[in-house]
Amino acid sequence: MSRLNVKTYFNLISGRSRGPFAFMGRSILALASCGYAIATSLRNKAYDWGIKESITADVPVISIGNATTGGTGKTPMVEYVARHFRDQGRMVSILSRGYGSGEDGGMNDEGLLLYQNMPDVPHLQGPDRSALAQVAVDELLSEVLILDDGLQHRRLARSLDIVLIDSTNPFGFGWVLPRGLLREPLKQALRRSDLILLTRSDMVSDQARTAIRTKVARLAGSSKPWVESVHKPVDLIMADGSEMALSDLKGKSVAIFSGLGNPDAFLQTVENLGAKVIAEQSFPDHHRYSEADLASISRWVSTSGADLALTSQKDLVKLPVEHLGGKPLGAIRIGLEIVHGESELLKALDQVMSASES
Repeated sequence: MSRLNVKTYFNLISGRSRGPFAFMGRSILALASCGYAIATSLRNKAYDWGIKESITADVPVISIGNATTGGTGKTPMVEYVARHFRDQGRMVSILSRGYGSGEDGGMNDEGLLLYQNMPDVPHLQGPDRSALAQVAVDELLSEVLILDDGLQHRRLARSLDIVLIDSTNPFGFGWVLPRGLLREPLKQALRRSDLILLTRSDMVSDQARTAIRTKVARLAGSSKPWVESVHKPVDLIMADGSEMALSDLKGKSVAIFSGLGNPDAFLQTVENLGAKVIAEQSFPDHHRYSEADLASISRWVSTSGADLALTSQKDLVKLPVEHLGGKPLGAIRIGLEIVHGESELLKALDQVMSASES
């Protein structure tokens, strides 16, 4: 999907596009959503009733996923959980589908990012995550597995289901795909959860956070541990391998681009650091940059008047250049900070390991 088509689609499903043609488009998408919701509900029932069997690994599996498509902040949360177990001396491995990986079978952008930040934690990618789990246990001697983006992957049983809710778009415009961004009916996702994590909690008001929590509790059907986090910029890494202080961005004119599920949150992060965003482009999530893309971006940066070309770390790991349009290329490294409920989160993680060892 092109940049223009992505923007047009989001304007349509969010309701920002108005008029008879937009109304007709949303109506057509709503009909398709009904069929999608029925299909996902039947699939869930097949697992709930034992018609489809979930495979149980020999070690605990912690799933980190979300009910919506796009960027809720799963990768920083995966890194947080992996660091927790690694720092305890546990052998931990990450399993993921590897969406957006190349035809050469190499890592996708999220895998490359996690490897850059945690090169000592194995990350296995492939469509059959139950087979990956077996490899991780038998060959890598893993004691705990993290299932990245695993909420809808029910073939591999899990010991703990952590569901992420993005505070900036918590309910995917209220519809399943393609009319909205929900991957399945929200109630079904929340009722399978063991713990709810609200991401980017600092980007909405206290009143909005309370409203989200109230709705989640009602749909989940029972009290679930509630955790809140923020995405905190950690440092500014340059494509040439050097680092800059985040404070160096203050007052600088920057041209930013990204291929993220939530580019607006990235834009807000850059602006909060005091940079002057004078040009901005967004690409589809997991976008693989071609030579034509790089040439186009270089021309765009060159004519923008920016001091610096800035992107996300997830994008930077895919870019084979140190400059764009004659300007240095850098990226903001993002970390996850728990601001509410960390004790409950750590208790849930540690209980998983205790139960497996009893």
